[in-house]
Amino acid sequence: MTIQRRGNPKVPDANGIEKKIKRGNALRQASAWRGSHGSLLGVLALAVMLGTVTWLFLASRDPYITETLVRQSEVVLQPRVYTVECSEDYDNYKRYPGCTPQTCGRAIIDNSVTREEAKSLRKLAERGLALAGSDGGASILDLHSGALSMGKQFVNIYRYFGEQLSDVFSEKDFSLYREVRARIQAVIAKTYDLDPSLLYLTKPTFFSRINSTQAKTQHDEYWHPHIDKVTYGSFDYTSLLYLSDYGADFTGGRFIFMDSNGNRTVEPRAGRISFFSSGSENLHRVEEVSWGTRYAMTVSFTCDPAHAIADPVMPITPV
Repeated sequence: MTIQRRGNPKVPDANGIEKKIKRGNALRQASAWRGSHGSLLGVLALAVMLGTVTWLFLASRDPYITETLVRQSEVVLQPRVYTVECSEDYDNYKRYPGCTPQTCGRAIIDNSVTREEAKSLRKLAERGLALAGSDGGASILDLHSGALSMGKQFVNIYRYFGEQLSDVFSEKDFSLYREVRARIQAVIAKTYDLDPSLLYLTKPTFFSRINSTQAKTQHDEYWHPHIDKVTYGSFDYTSLLYLSDYGADFTGGRFIFMDSNGNRTVEPRAGRISFFSSGSENLHRVEEVSWGTRYAMTVSFTCDPAHAIADPVMPITPV
């Protein structure tokens, strides 16, 4: 029997094996590099994001603030009161015993209005301000006078929108507004040991919406230092009810008391009431809003019954 030879078995080429090993190592190194590179890119992206957030936060902070009276994260269950010496502003007006400030200062409390009530009031303000709004960063809605920002001017919502308002507001809205206003009046009277029956609501009392849009008129330039009793002689006590949260809904927008020995700030928190005597002992301003939207309700009180205003009521729709 003849056996056919198939030839010698093929011996692997050592050079080929070496090339395959090198190629395999290169592929594994490339894969490892891609994995580590992807991780590195993820770390870099996170670092950039954190850096951006930190920059925005630091950029929104006022370098002249020397003390924070209350932070957004705090919950103040009893009035936190800071007493300051009364100015001579009140000497220029008739004094009303039991009401005109004898002890001046500023105070903050968080549990007179719930966050749910603040949220409802914010929705009221959003619906009203959705009817119009200013061209700049600050818009106003005054339910008492009917004043509403519209472009570079104000219109009276009760005249301009008339019957449409029944689709915007409800009696429940106005009832909550009146109830909250009464609570604010009560806490001011109790804190400063006043006769609440001698304290009267006065104008302007309004909702404000502030964002970072560039100011178009002087009405939009909300950040200038001012004294309420100098601007409005009837003011004796000023309060702000915050309807949104500093650091979550907006940055900037803190309330700043400008004292001779430094600036002191209140960080807004929904449901927080900040109130103070209205004279030049409480020179103040609002920090410019850098992003987001800040909602608040300013409620003002006087000791002079001649400057008293009534609570707003839901307009009656003609049948």
